[in-house]
Parts: sequence; C-alpha cells; structure tokens
Amino acid sequence: AYVPCGASPRLAFCRAYAQRGSMDFQNFDIDHFLHTHWQKKPLLIRNPWSNWQNLLEPDELAGLACAEEVESRLICQPAGGWEMEQGPQGEERLAELGESHWTLLVQAVDQHVPAVADLIAPFRFIPNWRIDDVMVSLAADQGGVGPHFDQYDVFLIQGLGRRRWQIGPLCDGDTPLLPHEDLKLLAEFTATDEWVLEPGDILYVPPGFAHNGVAVGSDCMTYSVGFRAPSRSDLLGHFVDDILDGIPDDELYRDPDLARQANPGEILPDALVRLQQMMLESLSDPASFARWFGTFNSTPKYADMDWQPETPVEPEDVRASINDAVPLLRNPASRMVFIANGDDALMLFADGICFDCVGETAAVAKILCAQDSVILDAALASAPAVVDLLTQLCNMGCIAFESEE
Repeated sequence: AYVPCGASPRLAFCRAYAQRGSMDFQNFDIDHFLHTHWQKKPLLIRNPWSNWQNLLEPDELAGLACAEEVESRLICQPAGGWEMEQGPQGEERLAELGESHWTLLVQAVDQHVPAVADLIAPFRFIPNWRIDDVMVSLAADQGGVGPHFDQYDVFLIQGLGRRRWQIGPLCDGDTPLLPHEDLKLLAEFTATDEWVLEPGDILYVPPGFAHNGVAVGSDCMTYSVGFRAPSRSDLLGHFVDDILDGIPDDELYRDPDLARQANPGEILPDALVRLQQMMLESLSDPASFARWFGTFNSTPKYADMDWQPETPVEPEDVRASINDAVPLLRNPASRMVFIANGDDALMLFADGICFDCVGETAAVAKILCAQDSVILDAALASAPAVVDLLTQLCNMGCIAFESEE
C-alpha cells in the first residue's frame, strides 16, 4: 500500500533549483544513435548515467496522483481483464491497493518536480519543440499496462526496482486491438526481444513498435521521456482554422475569361486548377506558416494551469535582479522555442505567445530557449527592450528570478 505524501503539484520552480543535481550520460554515442536507431529500431542502453539516482519516492508520486490539476491513471489487472481509473486518485483507494497487478501512471511530472525536469537535459540532442513530457509510473509486482504501441518516440528509464520489457513487431492502424473502452491493447503480441531493466537502464522505443513492460517485484518506477510529432491532420486542421480568420468573405472564385463549353455539366480542368490554386495560395506563405506553427507548437499542454506570480513583476524588479546577478530560471512547464528571422532577428514563442525580437533581445531569447538557468550580463539591465521582454515572460510564469526563500 502507498500513502500519498510529500509532493505538491505546485512546487515553486524558482525555489527548487538550488537542490537540483546534474543529470548526464557517459559513453553514449549520440550521432550513432540518431543515425542507427532514432525512429528506426529499439535500443537497450545499459545504465549510461554518470551517477544514477532515483528522483522521486513512490509515496511522493502517489501524492501527485491525488491532485486535481495532475493527470493520472490507475490500471489494474484483475482476473480476466483490465480496468482503468482516471484521476485524481483517492488516498484511501491507493492505500488499499494489493501487492501485485496494478500500475499508477502520472503525466507531466516534469512540470511539477524540477528534479524530474532535469531528466530531459541529456536528451536535448532532440530539438526542444519535439519534447512532450516525462510520465512516471509506479507498479506493484506483475503490474503493467499490457502490450500496446504508441505513436511517439519514448525513452523508458528504469528509476527504481526492476521491469521486464518485451519488444514486438511494428504495428499500424490496421493492427487488431482488444475490445476495451479505455485501453488500446494488442489482441496478439509476440515478443522478438526481451530484457530485464535495472535502475538507470534505458529502453528506447520508436513509434509503432509493440512493447510490453511488467514489473519484477515491488516498487517498480519507470520514467518515460516522451517526444511528440504533429500529425498531418492536426497540422492541416489547426492551420486552416487559423488562416480562415484572416480571409475576407469577398475573396470569391472568379473566371473573367469564361468561354462556352460543350457540356455545361462538366467541371473543366482549368476551373479545377483555379479552385485549387485559391486554396494553395492561402497555405503556401512560409512566413505565415512559421509564425502559426511556433504559436501552435508552444501552446501549453495543460492550458488551465496558472503559473503567473501572485504579485506582478515590475521592470524595476527585473533590472535589480539582473544587476544583482540573480539566476534566471525557466519554468519546466513552459514551452519556449524560437524561429530565426535573419541574422539579427527571431520570433520567440512562449506558451503560445509570439514575441518579435531583434538585437540584444534576440540574443537573450536564444539563451532562454537553450538553458534552464542563466545569469544575465549586468549590462542588459540598461536595455529597455530586454527588460520589457523579461518582465512579460515573468508575469506569464514562463521564467522567474531565483527566490531566496
């Protein structure tokens, strides 16, 4: 049984960085991995960490699962089937769980626990815009979620205890699934590879590969670093919705060169070309697409979460913090990326908002996107555009100067 405790879903990221440790790899060939395995085939990586330490206690994860604003699931495997319970979880329910055949899954733990957010850093050879979140699972003996496949890349890091992972063949939309309202489990699963992962071991699984993980013993914790990829339907649907707002109603089909045709019931090829061109002209502006995609991609996964400071930050506060060399920290829950607009200009996207930056402001934006923590040059306190940008980002909750409290 697990008694939820200790983990607040609103850990103040600006107060927690002092206790953060470094997470890095030793003897891991990034270029070889990208060339040979990324989105191609699974890979078992035996403990590549310089000093692996589990980042979260089981009871702390249970505490997060009980919070209203945290997405969680409890999957149990009673005799004859699978059951799933959506969160928030109840403390009494978690405390009464048995000694086997259940798994607790908590999404986006990196947004609430800075130590877990640090787990992403070694994987930043993958662009930031592809990062989704870190899901953490806690399983009792024989617990798992069943054989399945995902549509995203994932690094499965064994944090505590042991888990047996089986890898199967590639799957697609035609692969048979078991009938279940909540879970997409494979109707048939034949393992092609099998390993038992110890703490610190990593299993990389590309999109589409069947896999099945089962806890070997109690206190089995797995950290799943997931990477998203937009689908063609998502891109088209959201982009078209966005550009429709900017198209005047009086932009109608026109054919001033119309000539009499043999059969009035036929739609002629030149009409089809003109109609298709009307649509493609709206979709083919690279600058418009770049601005839209940056906004779309940086929109928070959990838009209802409010990370704004209780007291608004003023420009003089920002200037004072820069002058005092106070570390500037990026909120792990914030999505920040940029698109270059030339040698000295860029569009900074922070949680769905676009900021046009040039000169010193563009340089600062690049730093914010690349580093979780930075001490800014004191000279920037005298740059009004930089101070204005940082003030806005602080009041959005995207960044904060480290608190001494």
